[in-house]
Amino acid sequence: MTRDTPDPVGGRIERDADGAPTGMLQESAMELVGCHTPQHTPDDRLKALLHAQRHLHSLGITAWQDALLGDTSGISDVSDAYLTAAGDGSLTARVAGALWWDRDRSAEQVPDLLRRRSLLRVGRMRADTVKIMLDGVAESRTAAMISPYLDGCACATAHSGTSFVDPDELRGYVTELDALGFQVHFHALGDRAVRDALDAVDAARTTNGFRDTRPHLAHLQVVDPGDIPRFRALGVTANMQPLWAAHEPQMDELTIPFLGDERSRRQYPSVPCCARAQRWQPAATGRSAAPTRSTASMSRSNRVLPGRDGQGRPVFLPEQRIDLTAALTAYTAGSAYVNHLDDTGSIEVGKLADLVVLDRDPFTETADAIGETRAVLTYVGGDRVYTAPDA
Repeated sequence: MTRDTPDPVGGRIERDADGAPTGMLQESAMELVGCHTPQHTPDDRLKALLHAQRHLHSLGITAWQDALLGDTSGISDVSDAYLTAAGDGSLTARVAGALWWDRDRSAEQVPDLLRRRSLLRVGRMRADTVKIMLDGVAESRTAAMISPYLDGCACATAHSGTSFVDPDELRGYVTELDALGFQVHFHALGDRAVRDALDAVDAARTTNGFRDTRPHLAHLQVVDPGDIPRFRALGVTANMQPLWAAHEPQMDELTIPFLGDERSRRQYPSVPCCARAQRWQPAATGRSAAPTRSTASMSRSNRVLPGRDGQGRPVFLPEQRIDLTAALTAYTAGSAYVNHLDDTGSIEVGKLADLVVLDRDPFTETADAIGETRAVLTYVGGDRVYTAPDA
């Protein structure tokens, strides 16, 4: 790569003041290096999958959605590992696979998605979801925003992020996928990406009627207030990541200054999404961050306690904290709902015995101790898949 190397579509080569590459690659520019990295063998991928499964079971996780089945940025497809493990029974978790939407192709890839969906229906494995990456991330100013980012002097720039899929084309793609029974999993961080995703679902609902495909938007860092009621109206699930909703250098140094005060106050709107968006709000990543909105430990009186870095940190947008019942429901019943695992997610007669025994009752703990909760036993379908060493 030199100063004359053009930026690839959907990516950016960061350059110094003289135009020379600095070594930082944004979004699809990673493929310029990724395509040269050593490829993993099928045995590597299978060993990695089973190692990851053991670790996830040790955290009390019985099911997950793998959001990337396909080749991208030099990352090899792990579908073969899932097929092997699901076929021989070593896949003990329930897995919803998300087939990667290649944004360099159009609807021509739909027949291939149908073929792969059929192939990956083995044992506890299903691949009924298509993952569409709509934008990047706020820290690199690639999340798609309605209005431009600010510069270091708080002045508006000419850059409002990157939309990886044309909004008009997206509506057609989502309508076709929905008609074929696919769930669509949108990566949408910026408010423009969120709106484009909701517009696409709206088009699918108008054409196909309301189907039980359970589309969901993941990340939702910035959401325009006017778009929040649309989640419920369109039957779209808000998939939040509470761990990121905290004061830390990533937020305080790389995000807030470039979003500005007004947009920064609209980040990760947990309360309205949980209350009004959908029957369930699933969550991924950050066990104790949902009730506390902080990576530092917080007491119920909101007194700042020492954080992991030895410093006390304020709560990030404290009005967006949700209570412990809502947070646990999001991680259990909410995640089961979005993954069409309706016979799991809660302890009820007739449901599958996907169960976790914890080392404490989190409702009797102070908020700062929630994150210390550990799994003692994990069961999937009544079979024990994890036992803590000291159990």
